[in-house]
Amino acid sequence: MAFIKRKERSKERFSLLLLDLEEYYFEQHTVYHVTTSSAKKRKIRGSLKVCSKSIIFEPEDHVEPILKIPLRDCKKIEAVEEKDQNPFNESKPAGLTILCKQVYLIKENNVVAPYIVERGDSTFLFHLEVSSKTEDVVQTLLQLHRASCLDKLGDQTAMIAANLQSRLARTSFDKNSFQNVAEIPHMECEAEMVTPLVTNPGHVCITDQSLYFQPLNGYPEQVVRIELHRVKQIYKRRHGLRPLGLEVFCTENDFCSDIYLKFYKTTDRNDLYYYIATFLENHMVEHTAESYMLQWQRGHLSNYQYLLHLNNLADRSSNDLSQYPVFPWIIADYSSTELDMMNPATFRDLSKPVGALNKERLERLLSRYRDMPDPRFMYGSHYSSPGYVLFYLVRVAPEHMLCLQNGRYDNADRMFNSIGETWKNCLEGATDFKELIPDFYGNDASFLLNCLSLDLGKRQGGSSVQDVVLPPWAADASDFLQKNQKALESQYVSEHLHEWIDLVFGFKQKGSDAVAAHNVFHPLTYEGGIDCDSIEDPNEKIAMLIQILEFGQTPTQLFTTPHPQRITPRFQSISRTPSVNTPLNELSPASTSEDSSFEDLTEESRRLAWNNIAKLKLMSSHKIHKEAVTGIAVTRTASSVFTTSQDSTLKMFSRESNGLQRSMSFSNMALSSCLMLPEDKAVVCSSWDNNVYFYSIPFGRRQDTLMGHDDAISKMCWRDNQLYTASWDSTVKVWQCDSADIANNKRCQFELLAEFEHEAGVNTINLNPAGTLLVSGTKDGTATIWDTSSSVQLHQVHCHSGKIHDMAFSPDSRHILSVGEDSCLKVIDVQTGMMISSVQADEEQRCFCWDGNMVLSGGQSGHLQVLDLLSSKVTTRIPGHSGAVTAMWMNEQCSTVITGGEDKQIIFWKLDC
Repeated sequence: MAFIKRKERSKERFSLLLLDLEEYYFEQHTVYHVTTSSAKKRKIRGSLKVCSKSIIFEPEDHVEPILKIPLRDCKKIEAVEEKDQNPFNESKPAGLTILCKQVYLIKENNVVAPYIVERGDSTFLFHLEVSSKTEDVVQTLLQLHRASCLDKLGDQTAMIAANLQSRLARTSFDKNSFQNVAEIPHMECEAEMVTPLVTNPGHVCITDQSLYFQPLNGYPEQVVRIELHRVKQIYKRRHGLRPLGLEVFCTENDFCSDIYLKFYKTTDRNDLYYYIATFLENHMVEHTAESYMLQWQRGHLSNYQYLLHLNNLADRSSNDLSQYPVFPWIIADYSSTELDMMNPATFRDLSKPVGALNKERLERLLSRYRDMPDPRFMYGSHYSSPGYVLFYLVRVAPEHMLCLQNGRYDNADRMFNSIGETWKNCLEGATDFKELIPDFYGNDASFLLNCLSLDLGKRQGGSSVQDVVLPPWAADASDFLQKNQKALESQYVSEHLHEWIDLVFGFKQKGSDAVAAHNVFHPLTYEGGIDCDSIEDPNEKIAMLIQILEFGQTPTQLFTTPHPQRITPRFQSISRTPSVNTPLNELSPASTSEDSSFEDLTEESRRLAWNNIAKLKLMSSHKIHKEAVTGIAVTRTASSVFTTSQDSTLKMFSRESNGLQRSMSFSNMALSSCLMLPEDKAVVCSSWDNNVYFYSIPFGRRQDTLMGHDDAISKMCWRDNQLYTASWDSTVKVWQCDSADIANNKRCQFELLAEFEHEAGVNTINLNPAGTLLVSGTKDGTATIWDTSSSVQLHQVHCHSGKIHDMAFSPDSRHILSVGEDSCLKVIDVQTGMMISSVQADEEQRCFCWDGNMVLSGGQSGHLQVLDLLSSKVTTRIPGHSGAVTAMWMNEQCSTVITGGEDKQIIFWKLDC
């Protein structure tokens, strides 16, 4: 409720919320309101606010009500003259008199309550403190009165807009407001500061140090200043379906911004955005839906934080009630005395929109939908609108509700009276499909309590509307929020939240997928549903815009493919049914060994190593080849290191003697890769001569040759007596090959089990740890994911603009990382095939190791770099080779690294913890 807290800082009774929607406050004058009651004359001092559709008098005495006089109801506005006692007997205007048909009395005795409307002809006399301004004020009011009396809304709006632009053109930003005289202005333009339900026009100025907004009317302060070095995030916004908004945050709290500006020109908005962005390191890379998704998937963001980030990226803002952040109903049980978080029935089905949760109601809606002419929609009201937001927040934002509803509260029986009743109505009501707001998962429970002692009316049974009635399982309002928070972060919700994201922010938001998911709302709620600028009739255009703003808007679509599931902890799942997105390699919780202390210890050592990977130290380097190193294989004891090279040789380097021990040549063409077979009995080498060579370590000789491709073999993988070979002939082949025969120095019987066809030469392949999935990367930048048991292609993603150099699964098999000629690092989600992250490196990366979050890669310059994928930042660069790093090996504990390069060297690295 950030906007409410901002409002609380103002002690004035007057507020822009006293204006009508789409109304402007122009200027104020100190006046005396002269009244005559029972022949007694009274003068009440206060300020007269001149607004585009009304005149508002705010008395200094808080006992007196604020008077709001609609200009359309005025019968007469004229100056009042009085004689000066001077020799020339001249007269001058001393005040103005207003005759109107009705007046609103607001905040009498400073109490927030529905407006009192007095109808019938009333005359008001105001004496201005500076009487010389009277004629100017009268002329302004007459001009605005003429605009308000126009029959057509479009004409009214155009005339008021012309008045506003004239005022803005006659003024400019006052540079005396600069905090520092040395500040250098960069640009100045007109804009409006946006707060819930109101906008305030003025001038924007940005310097080399600060962003300023100066309201035209000097309200609520003369100038708003934001220091650029404090800015943490900026978001472009669509306001009124047009790309005119800009929101600035100086904290990491995505719910509370420091200023929201609406510009009159998109170019002004964009210029200001890019100027501020220059102060934010990596701003354009860090804040994307894909980068947040990756952080959320791996548990670095809570469900609450992730939803706030998505709302922000989808143009939702707490400053814009028509696009207020939307959160899902999570709990479905509001009758039990205890809330069972382990029972799936406790939770709402997140795969369905609210309108589809009740089968009987859905059938009625679908019957109407089928008989409806185009454009058809299933739900006539939205899940988020200004009315729904204030329905929830009326107890802390009563003035906003009064503003939205022309000075009235809603009927007491339709108010937010009970959590259980509201949920029931969302399930059964013919037109109620609303979701929740972030406040239900926050820490401030005041929106559930009538702390302001508001008179919100009486219900049919005679009881007055007070605090919201909580479910039996909540001890009090704070306990209710705490249990909501716990439910939002629960195992069940973590496993299914992606399904709700698909509906609201993702691929089920629009099109045939939305129809299949029963998720179709009125066309005007969607971005691009209508182009207001193309409507020529101004009256129709204004009416359409007002309808869109008041009805509710669907968030900007962030994902066009299925959203991946969250990676949840390894304990018993409480899902109703297995997820359709369960990875092919994932074991059921029941099959997981309970005694995993050794695994946990190993995992902890790996985690510690990766946390310190930037401390990698060069131990020794050895130039053992005549050309670039292409592959590295190491025995289990790490006593011997085998390397292949473009010089066509396989070298054996001894760690004990720290020198070259053997050198073998199989052909006159380059060797492209090598791998160690189980039990350290043999090394397998691939060659550009289309062959695979098996080298027996105990016997020190070539043992076997596999001739199976029509072009150079680029990369190999081994798993359970199966050899996977990738070739530039556009195939990956799977061979059955008994390692026991190789260990016993017997000739192998190679059996071709499967062949995976590609459109281009295959440059690299990788198996997931379980061996159930294979990923291949081609020369044209395409990655393909295969099911190894069925040889079925699961996903194909064109992720690089050039050759893919290297690819690898994350340890949990949820993601694939690839590097390519285009200098990009791409992360692909295995479940969906979606490319969820892209990082532009400063140079081409050739090979890497990673733990799912951190990447150690070798680049074209020969340096190693440590990259944090969650922040998309290179944290460390480590000098190494004098040419490109072409091969990399890391031990299981992640404490030792060996690299090979175009400089013909191998380098041994050790983690210095």
